[in-house]
Amino acid sequence: MKQRNTARLLTGRIYVGLVLFFLYAPILVMALMSFNASEFYAFPLSFTLGWYAKLANNAEIVSSAWRSLWIAIATTIIAASLGTAASLALFRYEFPGKRILQALLFPPIAIPWLIVGTAMLIFFFWVGIGRGTPAVILGHVALALPYVIVVVSARLQTFDRQLEEAARSLGASQWEVTRYVTLPWIASGVVAGALFAFAVSFDQFVVSYFLAEPGDATLPVIIYTAIRKGFTPEINAISTIIIVISMAVMLGASRFFKFGGER
Repeated sequence: MKQRNTARLLTGRIYVGLVLFFLYAPILVMALMSFNASEFYAFPLSFTLGWYAKLANNAEIVSSAWRSLWIAIATTIIAASLGTAASLALFRYEFPGKRILQALLFPPIAIPWLIVGTAMLIFFFWVGIGRGTPAVILGHVALALPYVIVVVSARLQTFDRQLEEAARSLGASQWEVTRYVTLPWIASGVVAGALFAFAVSFDQFVVSYFLAEPGDATLPVIIYTAIRKGFTPEINAISTIIIVISMAVMLGASRFFKFGGER
């Protein structure tokens, strides 16, 4: 029995190791190539920071990165605010069509973004918004909102309603109950939903490609265009920077808000 458990444990570790290798090996190779002096990835590896220096002087990539960043921040703030408010409303109140509304949150996640992007382009021209940064932000918010609502609603399922009732019985207003009782409890869910919203927006290619005006492309669109014209290690450099910053933010947030729970 002990040998069987040992074999299962070893098999499990090997499986997890293979999964992690499959996920992170391409990222590690890309990061290494961003420090390789050869434009054609020749070996042995010759260390250089030249591609990062060229990246700093590439105005198109840098401006598109900043554009993607502030659009993602705006999307995160709007989606997190609206999504949290919607989750609280769905949690606290019963109203006709509530189950249908909850079910309608999932199709935008499942529908291919190519179809969603086409539909948004037609709709925004129909209502007179057209293409541009406002349309891009609205499109990103529409895509990110379901993720926020799902994550925050899942966190609310662990919330004890009696805590709100106790606060009201002590004279707290609805706003005070939300601010001092409910929001601290669901803070980790709100942060997790906001991180999802940021990732969806910053990484979004299809909707940004359809809705952005010429000359105002986001970073994913610039990367796609650069790959079609001819790949350059500068793309490896900007991708490595984004991955390092993203992982640092994710690890910091998960540690601070204890996404994995306390041991």
